[in-house]
Amino acid sequence: MTGRGAGRTEGPPEAQPPERVQRTLARAGFGSRRSVEDLIRAGRVRIGERLAILGDRADPSRDRISVDGVAVPTHPGLRYFVLNKPVGVTSTLSDPHAKRSLASFLPAGPRVFPVGRLDRDSEGLVLLTNDGELAHRLQHPSYGIEKEYLVEVEGDVPRSLARTLVRGIDLEDGRARAVRATVLESSRRRSALLVVLAEGRKREVRRMLDVLGHPVIRLVRVRVGPVRDPHLPPGKTRPLTSEEIMGLYRVTGLSAAAPRAGRT
Repeated sequence: MTGRGAGRTEGPPEAQPPERVQRTLARAGFGSRRSVEDLIRAGRVRIGERLAILGDRADPSRDRISVDGVAVPTHPGLRYFVLNKPVGVTSTLSDPHAKRSLASFLPAGPRVFPVGRLDRDSEGLVLLTNDGELAHRLQHPSYGIEKEYLVEVEGDVPRSLARTLVRGIDLEDGRARAVRATVLESSRRRSALLVVLAEGRKREVRRMLDVLGHPVIRLVRVRVGPVRDPHLPPGKTRPLTSEEIMGLYRVTGLSAAAPRAGRT
């Protein structure tokens, strides 16, 4: 899923049989049906614009269900995962020139797609989903979704380098700026930084630091929007929690979703 149209929803979602809202939200990860009933009683659940009440039914593929004002992706065909990509893996599903691609790390079941890219020599978090509109918004620079990187570079880095990254650096494809940058430690041979970007140009962090004379030794993506997982081993994939999915909906302003047509 590397282009604007990749994974986008085509046409209206196929209708599903109406079911009780408690069951829909329980399946979406909001605990037991009794826990969901407590949310409904507390006035925290809406179907469209109206407050839900116990016994309400909804079509999980078409009706907008929200909790605390944030849309919940309830379509049963939607899937969301995070992968800790190892070094040496190309962030595509098929590449005849790549020794290893993401295809071997995909979970079983309906097909999901990588959200954006992480270059072969880098490692860290890659989101996988068949929610095309969410994927588009996470990648498009106009939404300003933050990606955070832990970077090890050559040489002794001055503290002022962080300010330089935030002010911006001219690259061949335009000026690049970090949202935030911090020098974590510095020594004569190697230094460590934390860099946050809100766009995803090709090898952007590496090119910025090359210009400043500090080639990257190691680059790890540690966060995508609200999603982070320092305990996920390299090469492993896990489903996103309902809190993480709603966090992604919140930062992208998404109100509804359906899986990519023909992939469920």
